[in-house]
Amino acid sequence: MVSNFKLIFPLIITPLLISGCNGANTNNNQPSGIPIKFLVGSGFEEFCQQTATKFNATKPKLSSGKAFYLTCEAKGSGDVITEVVSLSQQLSTGGITADDARFPSLIAVDGEIYHSQLIYQIDKIFPSKNYIPAITDSPLLVFSPMVFMTTKELAPTLEKAGDIYTALSKYENYQKLDANASPLPIYFVQTSPIRSNSGLQTLVAQFSSVANKPPQDLTIDDIKKYQEQVKAIQSKVTRYGISTASLADSMVKNGVFWANVGSVYESSVIHANSQGDANQTKYQAVYPKSTFSSNIRGILPNASWVSPEEKEGAGKVLDFMLTPELQTFASELGLRPAIAGVSIENKFNAQFGVNSNPQYESYRPPKPEVVEAMLKNWQNYAKKPSQVAVVVDVSGSMAGQKITAVQNTLLNYVNNLGIKEEIILITFSDRINEPVIIKGTPEGKNKGIKYISSLQAKGGTKLYDSALFARDWLRKNLKPNAINAVLILTDGEDSDSKITIQQLEQELKKSGFNSDERIAFFTVGYGKEGEFNPQILEQIANINNGYYKQGDPNTIDKLMNDLQVEF
Repeated sequence: MVSNFKLIFPLIITPLLISGCNGANTNNNQPSGIPIKFLVGSGFEEFCQQTATKFNATKPKLSSGKAFYLTCEAKGSGDVITEVVSLSQQLSTGGITADDARFPSLIAVDGEIYHSQLIYQIDKIFPSKNYIPAITDSPLLVFSPMVFMTTKELAPTLEKAGDIYTALSKYENYQKLDANASPLPIYFVQTSPIRSNSGLQTLVAQFSSVANKPPQDLTIDDIKKYQEQVKAIQSKVTRYGISTASLADSMVKNGVFWANVGSVYESSVIHANSQGDANQTKYQAVYPKSTFSSNIRGILPNASWVSPEEKEGAGKVLDFMLTPELQTFASELGLRPAIAGVSIENKFNAQFGVNSNPQYESYRPPKPEVVEAMLKNWQNYAKKPSQVAVVVDVSGSMAGQKITAVQNTLLNYVNNLGIKEEIILITFSDRINEPVIIKGTPEGKNKGIKYISSLQAKGGTKLYDSALFARDWLRKNLKPNAINAVLILTDGEDSDSKITIQQLEQELKKSGFNSDERIAFFTVGYGKEGEFNPQILEQIANINNGYYKQGDPNTIDKLMNDLQVEF
C-alpha cells in the first residue's frame, strides 16, 4: 500500500526510512575526525559502503591537517528527498540549527528526476538560495539504465513488441505479442514511485510511452488524457516493492507465475545472473528504444548546513569515487562507470544477460510540477487496487507495551491508506474475531481507528486457524483486478488451532501464484527471539511468495510502513 504520498511531495514533513548503513565503520578501528555523511539512494548503497571502507583506510586529512572520514546512510531515493526536505523545513522555522548532525554533507539519489525534485522542494523553502546545485553541476559518479528484466526465453518476444509499455497496456499474454510465443500471462512488477527511484522513472516512462512524448514535454493535462492507458499497464502489476534489488531478487526466487517482466536497473539483471547456480533461470535485459540512464550524481549542497571543512572533505570523497580504481570496482557491482577508459568486460556481456554497448535514447526529467501531478494520479487513479487481510495476534502475551505499540502501528497503517486500498482487520487469540473492513476513505479510517482503540490482549494463540480463516475470507471476497494478500502479525507460537502447519500449507498452496487467486502471504514475528517460531512464520510466508520479517516495539512501525508499500 502507498503511505504518506500527501506528505512526500506537496508537504514533505515526516521522514520515511527504508534502510540504513554505516559503511565507514566496518574497520576494526573507529574512524576519527570530521564525519562526512553521504546520504544515498539504495541503488548506490553497496558502492558507497565499500568506498567508505577503502577511503577511510587511507586516513584522509583536510588541507588544515585535520582528519575526516566518510559514513554512508542509505534510504530509498524518495526517502532521501523526504529526509533532506524535512530537515530543511525545520531549519527554516528555527526548529533546528545548521550544525544538526542529521544533515548530510553529500547527497545522491538514483536518478535525475528525484534530483530535480530535490532542487524544486528546497527552492520552495529557501527561495533564490540555490542550495542544491543544478543537475549538470553535480558530477556523474555511475549510472545504470532502466531495462525490462525477463527470462532468456521470453526476451525475444518482448524485443519484437516495439513499444513494450504500449504492448503491456493492450495484451494479456505473450502469445498476443507473438503467435509463436508461450500463452503465459503477463505479470509485471515495479517498485513504488513514491519510495523508489526506479518506480518513479518507470511511471514517467509509462506516461511518456503512451503519450508518445519525451518526458520533458509532458504536461499536467497529459496526465489525465493518458491515465487510462497507464492504468491498464498498472493492472498487470503483481506487487509494488520498496527497493529495486529486492524486487528483482523476488522475481528470481518466485518464478514466472509470480512475475515474468520487471522494470529494474540493468545492474539488477547482472546481479540476478551472478548467483552461481548453474540450474538457475537465466535472465536478460531488454533495452527500450528510450529509457532513463539512472544517473547517480554526487550532490554537494551549497547550503548553510555544509561547513567549509565538510565541503572540502566531500570534494575529496567525490574525487576518490571517480578514480579508475573505484570506477572499475563500480563496474564489478554492475554499475556503469562515469569515466571513459574503464574496462567493463567482466560483467557487461551476454553471460550476465546484458549488452555491453546498448543503443537507446536517454530520457530527461519532466517538469517537477508534472511529476507531482503524475504521482497524485497514480495513487488516486492509475495504481492497482489492493485488498489485504491484516491478521493481528491479541493473545495474552501481547499485553502491556506490545499491544500499545501495535495499536499505534495499526493507527499509522490506517491513516496511510490510499483511496484505492482496503484492509480487512482480523484479530485473534484463542478465538477469531469478526473481520472489520476498513477502506481508505475518511469514513473508513474513522471506523478503523475506533476498532483499533478497543483492542485488548487476552487468551491463547490460534495462529494456523486464523491464517486459513483470512485466506478463506479473501477467496470468498476475491478482487480479481486487485492485489490480494494476507499480512500476519504474531508474538507467539500456535497453541489452539484445530489444523496443523502441514494442513495449512496444503490449503494455502491451492490459492498461490500458480492459481487464478494469487493470494500472497506475509508474516511478522513480533517480540524477542524465543517468543515465537521464526521458521514456522517464514514457512507460511514462503508458501505463497511473500516474506517473513522480525519486529519489536521499537521497529514495528517502520517495518509495517515498509510492508504497506508492497500493496
